[in-house]
Amino acid sequence: MLTCDICGEQLLLEDDLKTHLLLSHEENDMRCPLCSLSGVSYDQLRFHVSSAHPEERDPADQSTSKHTGGTHTESCRSRETASFTSTPQRPKTRPESSSHRKAKQKRLSSTTKDDQLQCPLCPLLCSTGAVLQEHVELHLMEQRSPGGKFECPLCSVLCSDSVSLQEHVELHLDQGAAAGSAGSPDSDLKLARRLQDEEEQRRRQQEDWQEKEEFKKLQRQFGVDGSGGYSRQVERTMERAVARGLMAPAEFHSKKAELMESLASGVDDGRTRTQGVIKALYEHYQTDCRDCVHVWLSADTDHFCSSAGDKGWGCGYRNLQMMLSSLHRIDTYTPIMQDRTIPSIPRVQRMIEEAWREGLDAQGASHFDQRLQGTRAWIGATEIYSLLTSLRIKARIVDFHRHTGPADTHPRLFEWVKQYFSQTGSNRLPPRLVQTSLPPLYLQHQGHSRSIVGLEQKKNGSLCLLILDPGSSVSETRKLLRRESVGSALRHVRKSISSLKHRQYQVVALQGVLSAEEKQISILKSRTLCAERIP
Repeated sequence: MLTCDICGEQLLLEDDLKTHLLLSHEENDMRCPLCSLSGVSYDQLRFHVSSAHPEERDPADQSTSKHTGGTHTESCRSRETASFTSTPQRPKTRPESSSHRKAKQKRLSSTTKDDQLQCPLCPLLCSTGAVLQEHVELHLMEQRSPGGKFECPLCSVLCSDSVSLQEHVELHLDQGAAAGSAGSPDSDLKLARRLQDEEEQRRRQQEDWQEKEEFKKLQRQFGVDGSGGYSRQVERTMERAVARGLMAPAEFHSKKAELMESLASGVDDGRTRTQGVIKALYEHYQTDCRDCVHVWLSADTDHFCSSAGDKGWGCGYRNLQMMLSSLHRIDTYTPIMQDRTIPSIPRVQRMIEEAWREGLDAQGASHFDQRLQGTRAWIGATEIYSLLTSLRIKARIVDFHRHTGPADTHPRLFEWVKQYFSQTGSNRLPPRLVQTSLPPLYLQHQGHSRSIVGLEQKKNGSLCLLILDPGSSVSETRKLLRRESVGSALRHVRKSISSLKHRQYQVVALQGVLSAEEKQISILKSRTLCAERIP
């Protein structure tokens, strides 16, 4: 009696078995009766059954195959038949403990996630965890060494019996399952957190890099990047002129010698100085500008513009030179200014450093690292205040820190300037044109500073400031000195309320001379230097 390996049907003759196989089991419809393997040839299916399910073979057939040295198996292959019984016979093993059985069932249940499970010891794919477990146990039975020990197929460890070997291999399987559980929710959360931390770290590094670049940019902008100061900038300008053929080498060396001589003396060379500006404005308002009800002018003040050595950063120094030029002509300040000349920009830098060493504005000094000489550092209202205080000149800083009018204007600033120039102490109406004995006002805003030398009041009540800008060239300023061009040049000096729309303005005003005691008090107060805020 012959039995079909595929469906277990019993047939009498070998020809009947061949006919049954051809009619009932086509080549592409082979399916394992013990697991879900399908879609293989008959030889592949026989090899699968003999390797994956050897325990299903008839014990008598096994013994026959053993005694005949495998001739029966080869004869079955030639006839494309098999001699397996339908009654499975499992090999006997030692009973498992309840804890070990529960662990095995838990692991097997976790391995049923995929449709097919691959044996960790061979390429065979099994349909369920139970089939895989039985298949692995067969491997373990075959790993017994000649000395009675069982060798682990994964790490060459020898175990005393099959149960110990099975437990040892299960540890390998558990570690593999743990490694394969990377797709669990906990591992996904850890991965997401790690990626988030890496992204946060990259963001912080990018922000640090941008902050450093912005700091370097500000250093270059404010001239504290170590690229040289006034003299070095003049030399570079002349070197570029020589390279372009605009200056002869002999002229270069001659002007460089003049520069060194001027810097050594500490006195401004006067190349950017324009005198007589206030006088020319006074004469113009006497004969023209009939739409003005009142005009106030400061004391006589010279205009200083930027040169090749301080272009782009020297506005604060040039405004200070304008202010000092007026103090020489005011009786109140002549006692402390009679022996002083208009200092050059490098000399002004040394004077500010000397004021810091006296204790003035320690916070501002630390901002510049106690050093201005040899740099292109911008200065502002606090540095002007410190230098004037060191000269025993009483000064105040008034901060117009926000807009006080519609369309981002500062009408309070204009009213304050009017009060400053009209402080006559008389109740009578002032004349239409007044030249006061007051020094100009230092006007600072973001990125630039200028000098206020007067004020216009129109018939409609509107106010206009008269401002001298260090950014104006000598040729533009000298147009104010000629009657035929003063009217057109005045348009660049006159500033209405709608033309001053920066967010914040600071004004430095002079109020007389300090005594030695008052100077010490001002030095102590400058440790926490605060401006008067309006409003």
